[in-house]
Amino acid sequence: MAAKSIISRPVYGTLSPQPGKHHLFVADAEGALAITDLAAKAPDGFFAGAHIIFIPGHDRKHVAALEALKPAQFYQGPSFASALPRLKHTLANAHMGLRLYLAGTEGLIGQAMQAALEAGIDHTSIQTEHRGSLARRVQCVHCKGITENVTTQPATCSHCGLLLLVRDHYSRRLAAFQGVCINAEDRSEIPPTEEIFR
Repeated sequence: MAAKSIISRPVYGTLSPQPGKHHLFVADAEGALAITDLAAKAPDGFFAGAHIIFIPGHDRKHVAALEALKPAQFYQGPSFASALPRLKHTLANAHMGLRLYLAGTEGLIGQAMQAALEAGIDHTSIQTEHRGSLARRVQCVHCKGITENVTTQPATCSHCGLLLLVRDHYSRRLAAFQGVCINAEDRSEIPPTEEIFR
């Protein structure tokens, strides 16, 4: 797979139950499947001290499966932005030894990782698993705007309208891939758009 050759891109693993009393799960869409797979390996009572923050997407799939795990707290929101205040509050009030599990799209994992590191959560207490769409979160290097869920190459910046070549360079600080103007020399040159990142 070509993605493994990108040096700057994070490497994801597979979620597995860790010892401890406090478990925080943050997932979107297909990331719920990583949580239910973990649940199949978890000891009895594992979710009694768990908090799940879930962004189900438009079809609301997997909500019932996560609720069936009977976590101590369950939140579902329409977007990561709407869940971010809850995540930051939870991290700010976390007990020592919190285990953090991030699953789903690269955009969710990167943004949740940012919030956790800013809150002082040790990176060794964080597990990640990529599931679902390969859509990219892209920062335009020209206007600095972020465009979410980019699936095409090239892509149009949702802020300044430039046609961007989506580079494989990933910024962990921004939790985004970098996009540079593909036709800076001649704006009339418009290469064909291909669906690449599904």
